[in-house]
Amino acid sequence: MSDVTTRLDAPVRIQVSKTYKLYVGGKFPRSESGRVYEVTDSNGAWLANAPLGTRKDTRDAVLAARAAVKGWAGTTAYNRGQVLYRVAEMLQGRREQFAAEVAVSEGIGPKKAAALVDAAIDRWVWYAGWTDKVAQIAGGANPVAGPYFNLSTPEPTGVVGIVAPQAGYGHSLLGLVSVIAPAVATGNTVVVAAAADAPLPALSLGEVLATSDVPGGVVNIISGRTADIAPTLASHQDVNAVDLTGAIASDGPGAAGALEALAADTLKRVVRPELDPFARDWTNAPGTDRLLSFLETKTVWHPMGI
Repeated sequence: MSDVTTRLDAPVRIQVSKTYKLYVGGKFPRSESGRVYEVTDSNGAWLANAPLGTRKDTRDAVLAARAAVKGWAGTTAYNRGQVLYRVAEMLQGRREQFAAEVAVSEGIGPKKAAALVDAAIDRWVWYAGWTDKVAQIAGGANPVAGPYFNLSTPEPTGVVGIVAPQAGYGHSLLGLVSVIAPAVATGNTVVVAAAADAPLPALSLGEVLATSDVPGGVVNIISGRTADIAPTLASHQDVNAVDLTGAIASDGPGAAGALEALAADTLKRVVRPELDPFARDWTNAPGTDRLLSFLETKTVWHPMGI
């Protein structure tokens, strides 16, 4: 009897490891290949298995993003701000989880990781507040010779492919938020190639988005080798713009120059990594450049009347 009591008082639990999945169209599919890759910490210790996204997964994500464009772009700017603020609320509720993931992903202490998570939440709130204000700095009434009103208004570009920051202080969450939030705040939908070296905060962000009010397909997150995912985004005819922030500067299929050449074939708008000083340190104040990066200007003429 004493042996039974001892076993009940000191049970041996089996650790329940988390299964990370892609986030596509508001759902959590496994990679179509069924393959995963090992994610390790800064010391090379195993952390988790992340899905190894493929070109097919990327094309599926683009389809989901395209299907969501009309509804998200058609949402009022004020309502978009409310939806994005809800995401910040959900991030705040899972602050401890994200701090732990950032700490192991970037090899930093818990206090620094918590500070980076707080900065990411604050940044999401900051961009959410711009949704109904960006038109005031990106549009306006133009003086013309004649009895007409001439008005320029910003509109979202459409589907944006994003190569998430791959390295640097705060890249795994703060950098990720800094490239996703401005694109969706202005009405675009995005397909994100998560940082290959630190994908866990990105995949957990998908869980936050799924339990918030963001419609499925507005944000899609693919983990895996950047050299597999990024060229598909850059060459896809249904992607309107690409953010190459996380692309490397060397040669190869995932390099910024090669991706820009692919994007040129379909006349995509491109944000180059070397032209973004903000990305050198994600703790810097963001400014409005990224808000304006994926907007098109529509100009209309209207007679003044008598």
